[in-house]
Amino acid sequence: MKSVVEHLSDLVRIPSVSRLSNRPVIDYVRAELEPAGWHFREHVYKDAAGAEKVNLIAAPPEADPHQTTADLALVCHTDTVPVAESWKRATDPFVQDGHLYGCGACDVKGYLAFILTAALAPETQPIQPGVCIVLSADEEVGCIGTSRLMEAGSIHPRRVLIGEPTSLQPARAGKGYCLAEATVFGKEAHSAHPQQGASAIYAAMDLIAEIRSIAAALESDTNDFFSPGFTTINVGTIRGGTAKNIVAGQCSFQLEWRPLPSQPHDTVAQRVRDAASLLEQKWNGSIRCEIHVTRTQPGFETPADAELVRSLEAMSGKSATAIPFGSEAPYFATDAEEVVVFGPGDMR
Repeated sequence: MKSVVEHLSDLVRIPSVSRLSNRPVIDYVRAELEPAGWHFREHVYKDAAGAEKVNLIAAPPEADPHQTTADLALVCHTDTVPVAESWKRATDPFVQDGHLYGCGACDVKGYLAFILTAALAPETQPIQPGVCIVLSADEEVGCIGTSRLMEAGSIHPRRVLIGEPTSLQPARAGKGYCLAEATVFGKEAHSAHPQQGASAIYAAMDLIAEIRSIAAALESDTNDFFSPGFTTINVGTIRGGTAKNIVAGQCSFQLEWRPLPSQPHDTVAQRVRDAASLLEQKWNGSIRCEIHVTRTQPGFETPADAELVRSLEAMSGKSATAIPFGSEAPYFATDAEEVVVFGPGDMR
């Protein structure tokens, strides 16, 4: 049988950035598990660019392949983030100082390699019918594959173990992830006569200043289990204007926030919209603001005394923690009783 390193090396050699089809990864997993009697259900769709994407549910030999309920689902996404052209060995893995390097080795092909190795190990006890493996597509671009699976009712697990790099420390809670595009519309004019226009860039600066105030206010609503223990807001990109001597007629910026599980995911969006309305009044109607929310993913939190949490703490020897990054956990948390994020590697 293959070792973890051999499986991981094979998987890293398969390019699987989100813009590509994940079919080669799915085919690799099927080729490894099928001889051992595993059963499969595929859910295929096309992404916006027409690339084939596949969600796979794999059930052990004694299980009913059409069963939608499961006691434990091992969930792993199959896509990776983009790769810089300068990284010549992205899909040419190598081991150095005890670490395997390559695109996706950490996030999250390492977890998938462990699953395959454990499932096929000769010393492994027969895997119970209540266990299944769920491989998803397009996690890195919005958890699209998992969202489709859950909307279709294709799987209803009681417990879920989601693979992400947590340094093998069980994470029973995580913040949500939300994204919005804010656009401020003004009026163009020659910069020699600015009074004839309304600068969208200046107005956007005013709105961003209000967003900083909103962020500061949110720091008073804390949960010490997280670090940082409050909802964070970030303005990641900004663009606007057409030329150095033209009063900007339009300015847009991307806004993201990561809400605590206890906080409604739309709280920030509503506060920003309220601030935008007040700004329009302040500018006497000469500017207009649009806030378009493109992603709303709530947080999740599994109780500390949940069986899956306690089992993983005992096996790993590490206390449960919370993760500050996004994962597929919130999508399963609406249906499952217990959800934990766990895997090799460090997100940093």
